Amino acid sequence: MEIRKIGVVGAGQMGNGIAHVMSLAGFEVMLNDISQDMLDKAIVTMTRNMERQVSREKITQHEMDSALGRITPTLTLTDLGATDLVIEAATERETVKQAIFDALLPHLQPHTILTSNTSSISITRLASRTDRPEKFMGFHFMNPVPVMQLVELIRGIATDKPTYDACLTVVEKLGKTAASAEDFPAFIVNRILMPMINEAVYTLYEGVGNVQSIDQSMKLGANHPMGPLELADFIGLDTCLAIMNVVHDGLADTKYRPCPLLTKYVEAGWLGRKTGRGFYDYRGEVPVPTR
Repeated sequence: MEIRKIGVVGAGQMGNGIAHVMSLAGFEVMLNDISQDMLDKAIVTMTRNMERQVSREKITQHEMDSALGRITPTLTLTDLGATDLVIEAATERETVKQAIFDALLPHLQPHTILTSNTSSISITRLASRTDRPEKFMGFHFMNPVPVMQLVELIRGIATDKPTYDACLTVVEKLGKTAASAEDFPAFIVNRILMPMINEAVYTLYEGVGNVQSIDQSMKLGANHPMGPLELADFIGLDTCLAIMNVVHDGLADTKYRPCPLLTKYVEAGWLGRKTGRGFYDYRGEVPVPTR
């Protein structure tokens, strides 16, 4: 099956990034959100990011204009029923994702593939509650989507080969690289990355080092482009905690227990860059460690 029209649910950081790369690759994109404000912000963000690509000669002005012309924003979720592939990129809460798929199901074409951009939730479980578990899989982009080259493709227990092959073809058309992952908690990237971030928070919690020394140690000692606490702030501490809880619950191993300090920051509403404070305070001109 050839995929030509793609529906993206959620116009936030991940959703607008997915719409950005899909439209540039020549796909017709329907971008849905429950908020008109979010849709408007998404168009502004995509325009600004494409203008940056034009200025760096990554794309031409014509390619940018054509790509933006292929994006149709909509507040009506059921409009996405006419697409060949749906990528759900809503909040990382299973109840929210399930409600989206439940609302979409009666309006889908028989051939439409359903996918989720979830970073940790069971694909098999999400698929089992739909009418097409064989046409359901994980389509996990990395953030920021226009920059990061990897896409994790996660097969549920029922996902068939034509569905996987169709999604693999889409990834190749994007000029990105697909990593095939099995459906276990947090898949590959976050299964490795989140425990490292969690351990960095434990290192801070136990007083082994402060925020600055921990991040400097990993940047200069392990050649990481960002320190783990800086990266956690970029991802969002609520997202980090949610993924750690999924891994801890799914594997029942105490080594994945979320650090109490991570929980405390989330309880305080200090979620990182998006709220202005996390392990760093971003409200001034230069980020300042909060511990």
